[in-house]
Amino acid sequence: MQAAPVRATAIPSFTTALRAVESLLMSSGQRTARRNAWTSVLEDRRRAKDRVEAQRVLDQSLSVSVRP
Repeated sequence: MQAAPVRATAIPSFTTALRAVESLLMSSGQRTARRNAWTSVLEDRRRAKDRVEAQRVLDQSLSVSVRP
């Protein structure tokens, strides 16, 4: 029984394939703008999560300090 042949090159990841297609379809400036926009979305989500957590801590501290 023979072993399966070994690939000399790695199979590109899904992300790598998407970036290759993106580079064919968009100009450099559009790619940069889209990536910057996505980075902003992720940062906004992180800040929103932090606000929710801060509000939860404040609410908890107020309920503890109000108890007799």
